Amino acid sequence: MKLIFFDIDGTLINSRREMEESTARAIRKAGENGHLCFVNTGRTASLVMDWLPELAPFDGYLCGCGTEIFFRDQVLMHKTLTAKESLEIIRGLEENRIDAILEGEKNDFHNDLDKMHTEVFRNYILERYRHRHWGTYEEAPGNFEKFFCYADDPASVYRFMETRGHFLDLIDREEGYFEIVPKGHSKATAMDFLVNHLNQTGIYPKKIIMEDVVAIGDSNNDLPMLEHAGTAIAMGNSSAAVLRMANYVTAPVMQGGIWQALDWLGCL
Repeated sequence: MKLIFFDIDGTLINSRREMEESTARAIRKAGENGHLCFVNTGRTASLVMDWLPELAPFDGYLCGCGTEIFFRDQVLMHKTLTAKESLEIIRGLEENRIDAILEGEKNDFHNDLDKMHTEVFRNYILERYRHRHWGTYEEAPGNFEKFFCYADDPASVYRFMETRGHFLDLIDREEGYFEIVPKGHSKATAMDFLVNHLNQTGIYPKKIIMEDVVAIGDSNNDLPMLEHAGTAIAMGNSSAAVLRMANYVTAPVMQGGIWQALDWLGCL
């Protein structure tokens, strides 16, 4: 039995939130053959649970870069930034002219569009999420797990982190975009948490070891889980860093990449 962890964007779906039929079929077949399939994403639950379960059958969801872990109908872990930490984050974002989406389990929050500091991020929101309901920065403290941000000058994000690195970790998504998470949380720590839970509960008779664990991804925030897994698979559309460290490079996301990867693993 293998535990297979999938990133979402660029791995399971394209930028239009479309999933290939072969991807859903491969995940279903792998499950029927006794393997466990999990989503392991930077997205928080509010950006996943209302649509992705309808596309393919997963055994669980590891959301928000390791801040929310769901196994079947159980919530195993949920880490939320405190109100004090949240207020310090919002203050620092404004001082450093950084635009952000503050991502929570039930809702996400951003600044008013006319108060955003960059045209790039304003257009990002309008193009991708025009019809989505958002909370405001005033509603956010104590209600978000992590955040995704952009700055015209990436150095401003590193200045932001200089006084907040004791409780936050930074992931460079390139081209001015960053993901910032509670310190000590990542896609890799989420995998460890889940494996330990399954071993401690004895749900499966054979102890799960990291050699049984497979990670499939495409972007830099996937690096921790790819480095930690027994087998690392990169999508054909992956970043250069992901391609360099993969054990196997499959086809791009909308060219049968997941089917090819699971077939290579022997899961089909």
